[in-house]
Amino acid sequence: MELHQIETNLQNPNFKYRLDAIASLKDYPSEIALPLLTKHIQDPEFLVRSFVARGLGKHQTSESFAALLQIMKFDNTPNVQAEAANSLSLFGRISASHLVEAFFMNDHWLLRRSVLAALVELDCPEELLEVCLQGLEGEDLTVQEACVDALGSLINSRQHQATLSQLLQLKNSESERIRIRVAYALKHFDDPDAKAALAQLRQDADHRVVGAAMEDLI
Repeated sequence: MELHQIETNLQNPNFKYRLDAIASLKDYPSEIALPLLTKHIQDPEFLVRSFVARGLGKHQTSESFAALLQIMKFDNTPNVQAEAANSLSLFGRISASHLVEAFFMNDHWLLRRSVLAALVELDCPEELLEVCLQGLEGEDLTVQEACVDALGSLINSRQHQATLSQLLQLKNSESERIRIRVAYALKHFDDPDAKAALAQLRQDADHRVVGAAMEDLI
């Protein structure tokens, strides 16, 4: 799309035109795209703001980083905040502390799962363990499950022992869904304690937990 058409569409009251315009900015360099993207950080349509957050991630500049932080912290729509978190993670480890802060300040499951996935990809074991422990204390079961899955990725990290200790506690969770995830996570560990815990889970009262713990034996 030509730049003059993008600028015209961005003023259109029909948000679909604004969506197309924001998407078309991907073909333009930062000096052109960023001023137009940042003008729509507070667009009334959350889908447009989501596209803006995604677009900002394509530009590795201090201006886009600051804009994404603003969106992640202050936007009132979890979908948009989660998109901003995803885009921030594209900046690498420099984003890790900001993602952790967002996780602690925002308990919405969508934002938290986005942060977890980002930290797994960023290879930040300390930060990942920190948010996993926080997420496990929350009330959202889907976040708790994602935390257990993320713990399984820390097997070869500096947090190996602390992670295993946490999983060994979780094997006795009242939630069968958590025990299922623990069974899968423990399979990554070669430690005797992990093997003993798996043996216990193969005797679980819930057949789904037993199935998860025995899956690799069948």
